Amino acid sequence: MTLGAVASVILAIGGAAVFSALHKIEEGHVGVYYRGGALLTTTSGPGFHLMLPFITSFKSVQSTLQTDEVKNVPCGTSQTMTVIYFMCPIHLSHNIIVYSAAVYGIVRNFTADYDKALIFNKVHHELNQFCSVHSLQEVYIGLFDQIDENLKLTLQQDLTSMAPGLIIQAVRVTKPNIPESIRRNYELMESERTKLLIAAQTQKVVEKEAETERKKAVIEAEKVAQVAEIKFGQKVMEKEIEKKISEIEDGAFIARQKAKADADFYTAQRAAEANKLKLTPEYLQLMKFKAIAANSKIYFGSEIPHMFMDSGPGSSSSAASKAIDVLSEGILDLE
Repeated sequence: MTLGAVASVILAIGGAAVFSALHKIEEGHVGVYYRGGALLTTTSGPGFHLMLPFITSFKSVQSTLQTDEVKNVPCGTSQTMTVIYFMCPIHLSHNIIVYSAAVYGIVRNFTADYDKALIFNKVHHELNQFCSVHSLQEVYIGLFDQIDENLKLTLQQDLTSMAPGLIIQAVRVTKPNIPESIRRNYELMESERTKLLIAAQTQKVVEKEAETERKKAVIEAEKVAQVAEIKFGQKVMEKEIEKKISEIEDGAFIARQKAKADADFYTAQRAAEANKLKLTPEYLQLMKFKAIAANSKIYFGSEIPHMFMDSGPGSSSSAASKAIDVLSEGILDLE
């Protein structure tokens, strides 16, 4: 072998050694190293790194948020023992929070494919545990919304004790596949439930409309009653005002009549007092002479009083008698 051939072999071996020794760790990953099958305690972060060629190997473990999928998980329910399948992917988002220390411990205990032992197999187990204690109705409809949270909590409890630093962020489980006959029954059930809900809502609408009409009628009746009450109050007020006006007018009329009566009484009283003052012998004598002087005829004789009396039996007039007596006395005095 020539010197050039030896140099070429050496360069090829050297290039292969350098190529084997130089490696790159991506951002969001942690490098772990094996030598002779043994896991080394050394870990590396993102970037280019060197290792012993042909002896040391490495694996890149993702430490940031990642999503795994678990498919085709069989599950037997409790009562009918109906087997259902979670055919659609079950999405699990998880990540390793503490980088080098957590990665080394997890890889040492569960290898770099830790998610198979810690997550995938556990999902199968926990789903079967859940289905075994619940009926098909609960798994498919009644408690389906709780499966995600229950699965996440159960997985995290085991991870906290077995693999500290590995955190389950979220779990999303899709609807399982069930036998066609049962699915049709559920569809019919949902259809009837929908009809029932529509009927219930229709009844509520009718009741609400009736309640609205009743409230409108009550409001209208209250408005009419209030208007009637206001009008009645106005009429009562008008009657009270009329009564007060009438009382005032009656009081004024009574006051006028009383004043007039008082005035008439006073006039009569004063006239009586005046007449009383006039009734003196001289005044009466004067009035007698005036009365005699006013008569155009004078009668004499003792039978004069009988001329002014009614010839009928029992008839008499005291006023006439007094007048005749006064006249007779006057005539006799003149004789």
